[in-house]
Amino acid sequence: MQRITITLPEELCAELDAFVQARRYQTRSEALRDLLRRALSLSDHAAPEGAAIGVLSYVFDHHLRDLSRRLMAHHHAHHALGICSSHVHLDHDTCLETAILRGPAQALRAYADGVLGQRGVIHGNLSLIPVEAQLETHDHGQGDGDHTHLHVRESF
Repeated sequence: MQRITITLPEELCAELDAFVQARRYQTRSEALRDLLRRALSLSDHAAPEGAAIGVLSYVFDHHLRDLSRRLMAHHHAHHALGICSSHVHLDHDTCLETAILRGPAQALRAYADGVLGQRGVIHGNLSLIPVEAQLETHDHGQGDGDHTHLHVRESF
């Protein structure tokens, strides 16, 4: 780890301390690391590269003409990225859908853009978690075997 020093205005520092306390972080550094990761994942300064797990959540108007069909077609066209999804009816007009995805970060971002850009999708967010696949040999109750585990990385 590298140590850096930052200077903050009093008001911002007070907000940071309130955030640290509310979220029960042990230190300001832990909170700042999480905030920085989140800000960088939302930034378009550089498309992340490498493998990722993605959590895509969005709310849409299921009465909008053809939207449900278009979303389903998009999901099927990119089925290799999907691990699982859930669908919840929020009220008579809107649904919340979440999809857990796995694949190259750029492909996950492109997939999310294809969903979130649809007319009738009201709110949406993609959270990317950088991972790295590693081949490992050990027993999971069926004897030793080679298989892949995904390990979370600190950043892309």
